[in-house]
Amino acid sequence: MQLKRFDAINVVPFIDIMLVLLVIVLTTATFVARGMIPVDLSKASASDNLQIHKELIITIDKEGNYFFNDKAIETSALDEALMQVDRESAVFINCDKASAFDPFVHLLNLLKEKNMTKISVVTKQ
Repeated sequence: MQLKRFDAINVVPFIDIMLVLLVIVLTTATFVARGMIPVDLSKASASDNLQIHKELIITIDKEGNYFFNDKAIETSALDEALMQVDRESAVFINCDKASAFDPFVHLLNLLKEKNMTKISVVTKQ
């Protein structure tokens, strides 16, 4: 008995696998490309629509991490960063509703020490 010689490689299974991988990559890329810090805001019925002028946005995520204008910042460096901001600047605080209350109180305390009075807490309607 003589074995049949393979003269060509069957590439159809390879193409099938590559197409499945391409679909997976394209669907996951849309979730990664958002470029935003995921924060689930609290709801408030009596809220005003504010125009954010990108003056100062401080975000607290659900783990209690601080973000200063969308850049992660350590708690110890937050005091120094606030010293470099004009005290007349508007401050917008985004705080995840699942976060502990302590980071929020700590932030408000720092803002009060710097005599910043234009403070807004961002919520969703």
